[in-house]
Amino acid sequence: MTQQFKPRRSALYMPGSNARALEKAQTLDVDCLILDLEDAVALDSKEIARQQIVSAVASGGYGEREVVIRINGLDTPWGEADLIAAANCGPDAILVPKVDGPADLEKVAHKLVLAGAPASVKVWAMMETPLAMLNAAAIGACGRDPEVRLSCFVMGTNDLAKETRAKLNPGRSVMMPWLMTCVAAARAGGIDILDGVYNAFNDEEGFAAECAQGVEMGMDGKTLIHPKQIGPCHAAFSPSGEEVAWARKINGLFQLPENASKGAIQVDGKMVERLHADMGLRTIAIADAIAARI
Repeated sequence: MTQQFKPRRSALYMPGSNARALEKAQTLDVDCLILDLEDAVALDSKEIARQQIVSAVASGGYGEREVVIRINGLDTPWGEADLIAAANCGPDAILVPKVDGPADLEKVAHKLVLAGAPASVKVWAMMETPLAMLNAAAIGACGRDPEVRLSCFVMGTNDLAKETRAKLNPGRSVMMPWLMTCVAAARAGGIDILDGVYNAFNDEEGFAAECAQGVEMGMDGKTLIHPKQIGPCHAAFSPSGEEVAWARKINGLFQLPENASKGAIQVDGKMVERLHADMGLRTIAIADAIAARI
């Protein structure tokens, strides 16, 4: 297939103020690295964190990992300098915090053009405010505008709980309407979406359950706060061998001359529509991309 898919099963936050962590990140089996200038960095370490991240990204060494820089908000004393520095050091994407509506992303896109950022530098949006939930469809629609560069939503469930006063309980029942709204908005905009972090990183059972929930919701992956979460996250968000085999089988059958004009065929006692084969193409592409990284 012509469309290229990037595995985004795991996205690990790494504090920019920790030079050792930035170096260690080059050895971790993770799909995405979010080098953080915002929440994980103390106020008196913002400048050094920016310098260290710019140096680390510019020097390379991260291989096939997707490198994303989370900047401070443009309404903070550091946001403007963060954005310009990130635009010039060549990350795969810039993660914008506290996006309330399309105007926030349009402002970032304009500043990226002024800073001379190449088109390859994409924008990710943190979905973590009440306004973001109310404006999710409009924000997601930015994914259809190449000039805005939006390619991924990142759920900020901790901030969302703080701003709404909703409880972030096991099972996340009160969060579910917002999570699914953002999944729908991401799909409508043709972009990916990553689930929020799981705070109790030593709770393996709880983490596995929340990963499984994210898979059921249709999330593309999950944001992480500790390297020990990477393995279980990949286990949950990677297509299983059975899923890949089934996708290959039904696509092979639809490619047969006798099935070329059919919208549905019978396979192993089941009626399978062509749309299932199309869905399977993504499963195959992700599985191939994962295999290529090993």
